Amino acid sequence: MKEHFFAPCPRGLEAVLADELRGLGAQDVRATDGGVHFCGGWPLCYRVNLHSRIASRVLWRVAASDYRSEQDIYNAACALPWGAWFDVSRTIRVNVAAIKCPLKSLDFATLRIKDAVCDKFRQIAGERPSVDTHAPDMRIHAFLDQSRMTLYLDTSGEPLFKRGVRLHTNIAPIRENLAAGILKLAGWQPGTPLLDPMCGSGTFLIEAALMSLNIAPGINRSFAFELLKNFDAATGRAIRAEAQAAQMPVAELPIYGSDLYGDALKAAHRNLDEADIRQAVDLKQANALEISAPADHGVLVANLPYGERMGELKELEELYPKLGDMLKKKFGGWNVYLFTSDLRLPKFIRLSASRRTPLFNGAIECRLFEYRMVAGSNREK
Repeated sequence: MKEHFFAPCPRGLEAVLADELRGLGAQDVRATDGGVHFCGGWPLCYRVNLHSRIASRVLWRVAASDYRSEQDIYNAACALPWGAWFDVSRTIRVNVAAIKCPLKSLDFATLRIKDAVCDKFRQIAGERPSVDTHAPDMRIHAFLDQSRMTLYLDTSGEPLFKRGVRLHTNIAPIRENLAAGILKLAGWQPGTPLLDPMCGSGTFLIEAALMSLNIAPGINRSFAFELLKNFDAATGRAIRAEAQAAQMPVAELPIYGSDLYGDALKAAHRNLDEADIRQAVDLKQANALEISAPADHGVLVANLPYGERMGELKELEELYPKLGDMLKKKFGGWNVYLFTSDLRLPKFIRLSASRRTPLFNGAIECRLFEYRMVAGSNREK
């Protein structure tokens, strides 16, 4: 049977995700704001969860209907065969999102969906599932617009950017699927030299190494679809075994990272160790303004520091022109991608951006600036 799915992703990466899903065999792929609709069978759902580097989740559409009131929402949810999909012993959580919804309270709509699921289980099993808002077995998602409700069951569980390895970091890093998407937007390919001179805990480096070694991003984790009653364990095992067989042995790669701060590098080392890819990445402690290109061509990518206080903003105003000078002098032949929420960057770095891609890091609007470093031609007068 062909099922309908929706894969949310960081805003700005919808087209990249759509291409990835087509490559995995998805049908009827349609990008929309914040994600991609697609169709396919359950083996495709398993495969997308295991292999997608860009999706945040894979949601299975179980219902879509018109509504006018909270009672309509309750009735639609109560009509569904929840007991056919998962056992009453599974804990649940309901999430509701909306655009132009006429209802007064989304919290009340959330409560009505939870009540409907629990009441349906009481009717068929004589007991109700427990609610767990922190780590539920089953996540139920509802999306409401002006007149229509769509209900989904989350087949992923924990978000897919959680790759199944423990993350060591001193500050909030860029999310893994956003980092992977930026590498795709940059046109980086395995085998091309890659440098992150402000690597922090190493997210760009790890994602690049996983791509280079053909390691499925979800190979070390479990998924919510494994708890569904219709889960085909034999098919799931076969898809995992196929992914493991396709992995390449860990070897030294032209992937380089550096950071000014020793604590950040310690976190990067530990994260690479957790992912069992330490040998693949060359790490060193260095000031980004003093490094040299490790090859005559390649891709440089960096998640630039951001400032919120006046003193930090002043420091960035001083950093940007120095960074532009360094790139011009030392990185001719390289393509540079700077990710930042500071939209003043082009004014101060004084290089001509060849592309500016709007992206969102959560709710924060950011830009990915592309600079093609041809020696002698990039400096703005």
